[in-house]
Amino acid sequence: MARPYSQDFLANLNTLNPENLGVQLAKLCVGANLPTLYVARKIGVSRYTVHSWFRGQYIRKTNKVKVEAFMKELDKGFAENILPVLGLSSAKQYLESIHI
Repeated sequence: MARPYSQDFLANLNTLNPENLGVQLAKLCVGANLPTLYVARKIGVSRYTVHSWFRGQYIRKTNKVKVEAFMKELDKGFAENILPVLGLSSAKQYLESIHI
């Protein structure tokens, strides 16, 4: 089951390197209100992997391509006022509608 982001994580997110791709991904996902579990499924990795990326860990080259494509889709979603989503069902529906 998808869980909300913890207050500790949200507070720590602003202290991490904003140039790091995983941190940028985290900020987009938090802003879009997308649960980590759903993001992980869309990208094809574990929730643990996404959490490690969010904290600045290394992203493999093959996954980096997927992450960058996913981030482009999120940027489009913000530009089109589709994001942030309002709840879990909206998050799931949005993620099913995008292609990476």
